[in-house]
Amino acid sequence: MVDLRGLEERIVRNGRVEGHEIEVLRSALSTTDGTLHLREADFLVELHKRVQQRTHAFERFFYNSIKKYILADGRIGPEKSEWLRRMVLHDDKIEDEEREFLRQLKGEAAELSPEFDALFGECMKYPPEQRTSGG
Repeated sequence: MVDLRGLEERIVRNGRVEGHEIEVLRSALSTTDGTLHLREADFLVELHKRVQQRTHAFERFFYNSIKKYILADGRIGPEKSEWLRRMVLHDDKIEDEEREFLRQLKGEAAELSPEFDALFGECMKYPPEQRTSGG
């Protein structure tokens, strides 16, 4: 059994999730049927918030894992909509990756609750991130 809190602390100290750590997370968090449960989803969200340098591989793993949790039964009901609200609006801004994630969920869900539609509309009103390139 993997000590997830210990792994989380090592990752946070390092500032990023390395490839081998993604594999450890994947195996530790997955159930036999490949789904993710609330406890594991909450853990991933907290880890995602705390990681300073999010690699493309970690972002892909994170959003794919959360998508499996949200769409486990094909629908996004009021409870999962509220959970998503806490996930994406915890910092009162919408990252471009969060906006794209919500679009994917909207397109892939078999059924959407009015609560999700309201969240989606609210989030799409936020301005895009202002990123600069430099070196």
